[in-house]
Amino acid sequence: MMPESLPAPLAEIRDEFLELDEPERLQLLLEFSRELPEAPEEYRDHPELTERVAECQSPVYIVVEVAQDDTVTMHALAPAEAPTTRGFASILAQGISGLTAQEVLAVPGDYPQSLGLTRAVSPLRIAGMTGMLMRAKRQVQARLDAR
Repeated sequence: MMPESLPAPLAEIRDEFLELDEPERLQLLLEFSRELPEAPEEYRDHPELTERVAECQSPVYIVVEVAQDDTVTMHALAPAEAPTTRGFASILAQGISGLTAQEVLAVPGDYPQSLGLTRAVSPLRIAGMTGMLMRAKRQVQARLDAR
């Protein structure tokens, strides 16, 4: 079996969820929703510069930047009235930002299922987070390809 290629920030977030009972996991997800880093003004004022995550029922937009040193920053715009989706966006934005492009590309596609929330939130919401992750990885690859 291959060793897990989960970067430390994402592994820590996952472990934080798995240490809790299911009802408490939802509470932690709500905490993450309140901690979604605010996107820069250029994206808040111009959502057309971001990508809509079609897999999410709520209007969620993400954009990934890759610096010259390959450091990734993920920004997400998610409505306050969609705390579950906003929580997932926050987990990814906090877990991915600061990683290298290669680390982001290596994040397993089933990361959202590993948080222990599959019974606590609907499969549709988990699919939304999976969509955010896939789009983030695709944007990272596109930024690398454009160099």
